[in-house]
Amino acid sequence: MDQWFASRRQAVLDSLSNIISKTQTQARQYRPWNNNRVNVKSLLQASVLAAPSSDNHFGGSSASCTNTQLSCHNTTAVDTCCLNYPGGLMLQTQFWDTNPPVGPSDSWTIHGLWPDLCDGTYEANCDHARKYSNISSILTAGGGEDVLDYMQTYWKDYQGDDQNLWSHEWAKHGTCVSTLDTKCYNNYQAQQEVVDYFNITTALFKTLPTYQTLAAAGVLPSDSRTWTEEEIQAPLKKMHGTAVTLRCRGHVFNEVWYHFSVRGSVQTGKFIAAQPDGAKSSCPGTGIRYLPKSSSETSPGTTEPTHSQSSTQIPSPTSTAVPFKGKGFLQVFVKGETSPRGCLISKGKWYMSGTCAGFHVQDDVVDKPEHHHREPRMFTLISSKGPCGIIDNIFQCGKKVPEQTIFSTTSNGTLSYRKHTSFYARSVPHRFEQGDITAVPEAGDKGLEVEIVWSGATSHIQFQGEL
Repeated sequence: MDQWFASRRQAVLDSLSNIISKTQTQARQYRPWNNNRVNVKSLLQASVLAAPSSDNHFGGSSASCTNTQLSCHNTTAVDTCCLNYPGGLMLQTQFWDTNPPVGPSDSWTIHGLWPDLCDGTYEANCDHARKYSNISSILTAGGGEDVLDYMQTYWKDYQGDDQNLWSHEWAKHGTCVSTLDTKCYNNYQAQQEVVDYFNITTALFKTLPTYQTLAAAGVLPSDSRTWTEEEIQAPLKKMHGTAVTLRCRGHVFNEVWYHFSVRGSVQTGKFIAAQPDGAKSSCPGTGIRYLPKSSSETSPGTTEPTHSQSSTQIPSPTSTAVPFKGKGFLQVFVKGETSPRGCLISKGKWYMSGTCAGFHVQDDVVDKPEHHHREPRMFTLISSKGPCGIIDNIFQCGKKVPEQTIFSTTSNGTLSYRKHTSFYARSVPHRFEQGDITAVPEAGDKGLEVEIVWSGATSHIQFQGEL
């Protein structure tokens, strides 16, 4: 592995030398692996597109910053043009798509660059006035043709709509990077911050070669072999300098998130490897499948449970709407019973009396609704109280929920979490009691097994009394 890093370092240096001789009148020093610190200006020099200088057609330059602080570690008032705030933890996220295969067979692809709030939560869609649908045109007009060419290979949408993915990533995440605000530029020219966002993201991606790092450690895609979480985490941690977030769909490995704090602005500062802000990894400890891009992600023995004639019969949703689309209600069925026992209310509690809360469904919170006809659809839930998640084993909804949980569903509209449709409670709540629903039984408690079934919003379900 050390030999591979040495060859990688030399290749980058050779590329840098060629780029600087063509595009820079004054070469700056480049240190590709410097104590897990990445200087953004050096990144841009090493990327296919050199960093814009103050006299090129980009127009204005970003704010000049002195005495810069490290994001997520600031202790004094901040200049949000010189320190990304409040979204100070930057995540460079990558995809490994195999069904359909996306991008080169020996490279991961870019998902995005996200600013998290240093506590596991994040803002989204921070400036609707800067929501653009013509990212290709913006890059071309701003001198980013080479960045665009690179994106067309390494920043791909699994449905083939790359432009939509780029627009989505900029609107949802890019507009929440405070140092990319238009006020942070001298002599600002329209959309130059958009060019900076894609330039920085692609340059940072090039310093995080996930496929090659895993391959150098002997971790290669396979149709038959499985891996432990530690076998995947160890080489990536060594390369990055700290732990990374590993994401799986069931047992299938398909995403990596690299976390950074930034000293200074995102445009000109230093990206410094940081610990993940919360328990975001979703891969099991063992049995992880890292599939080749020529394979299907459908895994033997991992299909969602179905209800046969000999098993408990759960009524279909009372509406003809597609299960878990749009808005609906979540009814609770005790295992072995055929009639609902109340429903979930807006805080995620099980309640026996009153009107059921409406829940909105959004496709996968990590941005990509991977809905193939051979796979369960992935989604998140939101009530009037806020996003929903399994937090400390308890189903709950509210603005303080640190991270939305990704759920799926069976064909008959039963909620599924980590391939299981069974949830648990201590007992059926009394009439005005609000009971907890848990993912697994509480310690020392066998637990009452329940299932949560979708009912379309046209059903107008109401139980005894008013909530």
